[in-house]
Amino acid sequence: MPSQQGSPTVRRLRLGQELRLLRERRKLTGAKAARELGWSASKVSRIEAAKTMPVADDIKALAGLYRIDGTKLDELFGLLRDAEQRGWWEDYEDTLPEEYTRFLGLEAEATFQRDWEPQVVPGLLQTEDYAREVILATRGIARITHSGVRSRVEARLDRQQRVLHRADPCSVVAVLDESVLMRRFGEPAVMREQMEHLLEISMLPHVSVRILPLDALHPVNTGAFIHLNFSAFDDVVYLEQLYTADFVEDLERVAGYEIAFDHIQSEALSEDESRVLIQRKTMFWRR
Repeated sequence: MPSQQGSPTVRRLRLGQELRLLRERRKLTGAKAARELGWSASKVSRIEAAKTMPVADDIKALAGLYRIDGTKLDELFGLLRDAEQRGWWEDYEDTLPEEYTRFLGLEAEATFQRDWEPQVVPGLLQTEDYAREVILATRGIARITHSGVRSRVEARLDRQQRVLHRADPCSVVAVLDESVLMRRFGEPAVMREQMEHLLEISMLPHVSVRILPLDALHPVNTGAFIHLNFSAFDDVVYLEQLYTADFVEDLERVAGYEIAFDHIQSEALSEDESRVLIQRKTMFWRR
């Protein structure tokens, strides 16, 4: 685990998942459990989906209904305590979309991630100036204030430190389309610094940067996605759009994204070949 407590977002999801499994083992529907407790059916559903945080009395009531005690009950209360902790990303929740803060909470406990990016350098690998220019590019459309831009840049840099530079960093495999290296954000100096940063960060032992060249076969026609892998939780795929984002949690579909990434990676240059190409683009932005 990334930390002793782990991510409160993942703990909330695990708590809901555990409660659902305990209910199903008692052969109870959500509606039946709610009637037994004098609750609304939506309360049980929202707790199990991690959309509502239960309180200690809720856990006690559910434990009584499901006839659990001892070690299992202690485990549930342990998950509840960790779920009530505050994640670092919550410092930025006023300026970040709700779906993105949920993603940050999941990423905080991921052990491995696959990142396919056909348009921009992935956020984990961006420099401060490049990140600012990327965010500014959508400011007029998404109506982000000046303070909102600053907060998003700070959140992105904070994310990099907590994911890539922590004691037990998440392993990252990123595949970028070659066009990403040529799509300009800001002045050429911004792009040059970004290329140099890509080269530097690609040397980290837990980071792999691969480039899909323009003359390669494009094996999968899909937009950007991030596939998160966990040691004690089902994999999740994150899809970001202009105004919102989606999470793919169905196991069969998640497996499809894993296969898609493997296809993309199979057509990409090796890590060394990718560094050579990035170096050539660095020279281009120096002209």
